[in-house]
Amino acid sequence: MDEQVITANEGVLERVLSVSGVHSLVHNMWGYVDTTIRWCWIPSWLPSWCPTSQNHLQAAEDMMLRCVESPFLKQYVSISNNNRLWTLNFNRESITGKTPMVLLHGFGGGVGLWAQNLDALSQDRPVYALDLLGFGQSSRPDFSTDAQEAEQQFVESIEQWREKVGLDSMILLGHNLGGYLAVSYAIKYPRRVKHMVLVEPWGFLERPDTAEEDRPIPVWIKALGAMFTPFNPLAGLRLLGPLGPALVQILRPDFKKKFSSMFVDNTVPEYIYHMNAQSPSGETAFRNMTVPYGWAKRPMSQRMDQLQPHIPITAVYGSRSSVDSNSGAAIRELTPERPVDIITIRGAGHYVYADQPDDFNHRVLRACDKVG
Repeated sequence: MDEQVITANEGVLERVLSVSGVHSLVHNMWGYVDTTIRWCWIPSWLPSWCPTSQNHLQAAEDMMLRCVESPFLKQYVSISNNNRLWTLNFNRESITGKTPMVLLHGFGGGVGLWAQNLDALSQDRPVYALDLLGFGQSSRPDFSTDAQEAEQQFVESIEQWREKVGLDSMILLGHNLGGYLAVSYAIKYPRRVKHMVLVEPWGFLERPDTAEEDRPIPVWIKALGAMFTPFNPLAGLRLLGPLGPALVQILRPDFKKKFSSMFVDNTVPEYIYHMNAQSPSGETAFRNMTVPYGWAKRPMSQRMDQLQPHIPITAVYGSRSSVDSNSGAAIRELTPERPVDIITIRGAGHYVYADQPDDFNHRVLRACDKVG
């Protein structure tokens, strides 16, 4: 469940709540409760508050992938500090000499959400899909509370994964948070990236600074906010315990529709629930990398000049998404010497790859045709 960008109507409400300080206070209070529940002692003989487990998540993912026809390998790839990254490996012997494509999911996502893309994307080149550190079936370690250090933990985990898998170079395809991390990785390891496909990328533009100028938030509101700082975006999902699965179906019925050609049951909402009801490791890291309303503390637009100009970028957006192509246009303006192709897919929202999978797959394959 990627961080959603607020629509125009919701933006008005956000502005009002921001001025009054209520929005921040409510979020922070939820966070306090979430942290309390996670850390308070619960006798082992009591049933789990959240009806989930690693086995539940594994079973839910298996259900998501049951319609994938191409043969693939599922494995844990060990990296430093006893962490492991869960990986799907589509690498047929008939495909040789092609640069592998590596899929990086967005916030709250996992490898199962690529179910409608894996067969098509893996026809002409090896494809790897991994659960980012702190998400899905990958290890869920403690991340630094510093935004830059947390970001580098993500980046180094991808680099260590690449070394262990034995890839010399990659095409990085990242959605949402995955797009942000793809660029961060390419800045530090440019020799390893031949092309980037950024799908509705998060964290590129700076947050507009208007609320503070219009009306400062009262000191007492700021003080209360400081008292209740620990909050996670999906705290409510865990707070509701046994009602969590129903909450996913109520709040996000669109996910079931996106995969309706593959599933008629609750496969997708169950997978989303079990991914995000686990320990909120990557979720906490994401929180530490953001400022209010989901903007990045370290927007990528400030660092695009550090990205080597030889790495071409394809930016993909949905025509019905509340994320517009301003970030793609900004990338083009900030690095005019770089090949930047901006693609808009009609009828798609933020989850472009799931909303219009056939068009998405075709456009991505065509964009990567020139990559050997």
